[in-house]
Amino acid sequence: MQKIIHLIVGARPNFMKMAPLYEALKERDDGYITALIHTGQHYDEKMSKLFFEDLGMPEPDAYLHVGSGTHGQQTARIIERYEEYILSGNRPDLVIVAGDVNSTIACALVAKKLHISVAHLEAGLRSFDDRMPEEINRVLTDRISDLLFTPSEDGNANLLKEGVPAEKIRLVGNIMIDSLVENRAKAEKSEVMSELVISEQEPYALVTLHRPSNVDEISGLQMLLSAFRKIGEQIRIIFPVHPRTSKNIERLGLSSQLAEIPNLTITEPIGYLDFMKLQMNAKFILTDSGGIQEESTFFGVPCLTLRENTERPITITEGTNQLVPLTSDSIVHYSMKILQGDVKKGTVPKYWDGKTAERVVRVLDEFFESRR
Repeated sequence: MQKIIHLIVGARPNFMKMAPLYEALKERDDGYITALIHTGQHYDEKMSKLFFEDLGMPEPDAYLHVGSGTHGQQTARIIERYEEYILSGNRPDLVIVAGDVNSTIACALVAKKLHISVAHLEAGLRSFDDRMPEEINRVLTDRISDLLFTPSEDGNANLLKEGVPAEKIRLVGNIMIDSLVENRAKAEKSEVMSELVISEQEPYALVTLHRPSNVDEISGLQMLLSAFRKIGEQIRIIFPVHPRTSKNIERLGLSSQLAEIPNLTITEPIGYLDFMKLQMNAKFILTDSGGIQEESTFFGVPCLTLRENTERPITITEGTNQLVPLTSDSIVHYSMKILQGDVKKGTVPKYWDGKTAERVVRVLDEFFESRR
């Protein structure tokens, strides 16, 4: 008998994690019926629709239209609407959530309270910083999940320390890398370099910013823009501006400071394939994103993470990532080291090989077989 599985997506990082698994499950239509549930947490066309198209994902089977709001408002709307969807005759045998966004914990809670099994893709990651809303989401989701799919061995260690039974934990690798492997050839054909008038030989730094700790307060955002101004004197900067960051630059009266950064190219949020092309060709990356720490490690591109901590320490111990103290002088110092040739080398961690979705499906086969 076929098992019904809900794949939950809501924010842009979820799309890259669920696309490979959706395809792998569709190939097993003898055993699984797969439904794609989009909460609408990211509703901006550039943040959502374009990524669906780039990844070749179909229209969602359900779209919950939750939109923006405070963490409480958004989480509550997801819980209310997803529960209503399930109770209206759409009960699955398993709900798979990914990552650490509000959609992750909200849909996991709904499923668990309705006595539906939950699997967490990208389980076990820890920043050990409870000030981060993402940390709360990932810890609580792991606590109530029946299957925990970890991307790296440190995830297993974290879960075991927290008392999670070993039989629930499966090291499957990083499913975001599946999407990179699948789409790399298409990304290499992207025209984004010519559209931004970047020659193949021109060095540039790629910047992304979106975390509240960096962009919601004037002191932090001013500090970062000041660092970028000094970096821009030495290398071109490509800056796809997140809607949250753009809104706050205007709200905090920092538009003139942004305009003073030399060699700066600002773009709206861009699609998955175009952004992959920019990552692959960057001299280095400045970011506060979790996923970009992983992607840059896979591509072997130096990454300076503008955060106090990371839930992905393997990108530092094995990869090309470095945490940078959050001062203008430190950010400039580490950037100049790279420009002077002092570049951190890294390796690709175990199971970051493009075959994670296959391993997940094998575990699902075992999970349902054991429950017969």
